[in-house]
Amino acid sequence: MSYLDFSKGLLPAIVQDYETGDVLMLAYMNEEAWEMTLKTKLAHYYSRSRQSLWKKGETSGHVQKVKEIYIDCDADTILIKVEQKGAACHMGYRSCFFRKLEDNDLKVVGERIFDPKEVYKNRGDRDEKA
Repeated sequence: MSYLDFSKGLLPAIVQDYETGDVLMLAYMNEEAWEMTLKTKLAHYYSRSRQSLWKKGETSGHVQKVKEIYIDCDADTILIKVEQKGAACHMGYRSCFFRKLEDNDLKVVGERIFDPKEVYKNRGDRDEKA
């Protein structure tokens, strides 16, 4: 049973750290990603660039264990609270929101947890690309 309205295609999934409430990333889910997430309790998303399902952390090992799921009032947006292992961002940062705009200048405010060149060295692209 799906509580979501997939009639218009992909749904945005906002991902937060379960303990801190920090926003880690925004990804998209199709019905298959939703069902796999419910079944495995590990976050799965739909990659718009590769046009395929992907399990978060499949290559990097930085998986997201689902703790809670919220659905918005229109049943077309998902909020997932996760226990994040390592980094959520494919660029090596804990959150994809590691840059802050200050006085028209983009500043890095997050700490890099891993080097993506090392983690994804055997891939032509990156497994975490949404």
